[in-house]
Amino acid sequence: MASQIFAYAIIGLGSGALIAGVGLGVVLSYRGSGVINLSTGAIAMLAGYCYWALATGEFGVTFPTGWAITLTLLFSAVVGVGFELGVVRPLRRQPALAKLVATLGILLSAQAAVVLAFGDTAHPQPAILPGGNVTLFTVTIPNYDIWMAAIVLGVGLLIAATYRWTRFGIGTRAAAENEAYATLFGLSPNRYSMGNTVAMALVMGLVGMLAASISEVDPTTLVLLIVPGLAAAMFGRLTGFTTTYVAGLVIGMAEGVLVYLSTQSWFPTSNGGPLPGVDNLLVLLVLVVATFFRAGKIPSRGDIVERRLPKAPRPVAPLRTAAVFVPIAAVAMWALPFGFREGLITSCIFAVSLLSLVVVTGYLGQLSLVQLGLAGVAGFMVSHLFTNFGIGFPWAPIVGVLAAAALGVGFGFPALRVRGVQLAVVTLAATVTLETFWFSNGSWGAGVTGAQVPAPSLFGFDFGTNASLHGLGGGEPSPLFGWFCLIVLAVMALLVANLRRSRLGQQMLAVRANERAAAASGVNVRNVKLTGFGIAAGIAGVCGVLLSYSYGSITAASFSTLVAVALVAFVYITGITSVPGGIFGGLIYTGGIFAYALLDWFGLQGNWLNLIVGFLVVLSLISRPEGGATFLFYGKRPSLRPRASMQHGEVAGGAEPGRHGDHGLAPLEIEVRS
Repeated sequence: MASQIFAYAIIGLGSGALIAGVGLGVVLSYRGSGVINLSTGAIAMLAGYCYWALATGEFGVTFPTGWAITLTLLFSAVVGVGFELGVVRPLRRQPALAKLVATLGILLSAQAAVVLAFGDTAHPQPAILPGGNVTLFTVTIPNYDIWMAAIVLGVGLLIAATYRWTRFGIGTRAAAENEAYATLFGLSPNRYSMGNTVAMALVMGLVGMLAASISEVDPTTLVLLIVPGLAAAMFGRLTGFTTTYVAGLVIGMAEGVLVYLSTQSWFPTSNGGPLPGVDNLLVLLVLVVATFFRAGKIPSRGDIVERRLPKAPRPVAPLRTAAVFVPIAAVAMWALPFGFREGLITSCIFAVSLLSLVVVTGYLGQLSLVQLGLAGVAGFMVSHLFTNFGIGFPWAPIVGVLAAAALGVGFGFPALRVRGVQLAVVTLAATVTLETFWFSNGSWGAGVTGAQVPAPSLFGFDFGTNASLHGLGGGEPSPLFGWFCLIVLAVMALLVANLRRSRLGQQMLAVRANERAAAASGVNVRNVKLTGFGIAAGIAGVCGVLLSYSYGSITAASFSTLVAVALVAFVYITGITSVPGGIFGGLIYTGGIFAYALLDWFGLQGNWLNLIVGFLVVLSLISRPEGGATFLFYGKRPSLRPRASMQHGEVAGGAEPGRHGDHGLAPLEIEVRS
């Protein structure tokens, strides 16, 4: 048994080397520009597709291996330059969360571009590394695993030596520790940032090509490799190359051992097969440990200027606004053709999910990428309560929403210790784990067949998608279900609007602005955070209930990680801090009414929208960080003009003392941090 465990651990060297490579890319990006780059895996994916296209003649000409490698590395360098000039430099003075969201936008655009260009199926890729096997201690090991580990080790040692003994490495460290002093001494932070970003892109290009030796190239595998890569980078405190490399190898080898353990009779099973997603659960646990015990020692960067997140405007007359727009939407549910009706219903459902992001991120200042996963918890709860216990509407949705809220409070506990980008990283890993470990499990998720959801009905009155009442254009879904979703959206929007106007909302904004100042003024930061996470999770659970009723049968793909990433991108464009931002984000979301109009009128599928939105996220963060819908509804009000400094008597992140004042853009606070 010991020899088998050793064999599977060595076999895991290949995937461990890929994880270590992505981790090295994360460290390079952070050391050079201070950006925790969640698109590093996507850049590796682009390089993998580039090499595949060049080596297989996809572009009409088949290049020899050497030329294909050279051109792919050149392509990766160009991507790095574009990333630096288009994302890093324009957002240098923006908050860390804004920079992280921008990398999510690049991830979304890269994934959509690949699907549009090459489809969503996997492609076998010509291997670069030599094949064959080697015997070590009577264990047969593929050559490419050893070669891959050795190559990534060599790259890591070269990078570590460069940082330790060259002027470039010393200059990079100096610019990171104190940008102002580095500039005074004649060092250019922009130049060092460019060098590190290009180096990151080259490493990702190498990872994308090496991946051909152990897997096919597809639009998701390398993209989601960012999660274990982040776990390795967190163990290296985002600065240590050697520690990151070792942690990546260990994670890969541990996953290899899990593959062996899954073949044992005692290993938990689901529908006759090994329990799915255990490797992702392992990565989540590793990331939590790394974040709690290592990330607290991550050195902060000495930026010259940093802007705060945009403030959350106080809703004005939300009932009056709802009285105007809800009847218009209700008439549209009846009058629109069934395709547009379905798009409008989808927009209403996902707008509810985006409202949960408005609460947890816009009000509380905590970027959570697990909101769609929490929606899935409620959706699957509705399905299994009916299937296993015969519990239907309204009790099953109530239990599902409460379960999502309880789990959301559980995710709020890490926010008591870590926050900002570190919390975003943990919730990203949690989303992947929920999708693979929970939702793909046949026992308490969907398995491979999907989880059936009965149509909602009350006292014999059916108001599901196939209800007997039809709109003017006929067909399904029924306007009755659309009106149900519209009413729920209106209630959730009024809830979020009144939350912003309430004392709790003011306390959430104070916590977002400065936790220590909020605590000093009597705010219970712990209770406010947990309450905020619980409310946001409950709203996300409502979205999951509506989504399950809309689909009739849900799968893990209904709540996938990439969909969760897309939701964050869409709401940042329209406005993460306001109710109109959440609603308009639902209207333009992929699958919503705007996306259906693009498909029906121009033949543009949803990936075109994702491609454009990914870039629009960056542009929005640069030019209008408050979001388009927020500016449309609140931007012309005098109190929303940005100010150069805080006025006397104004509370950071909140209203003037003694009143629930309106909020606009955050004041620009100029500071030099050492």
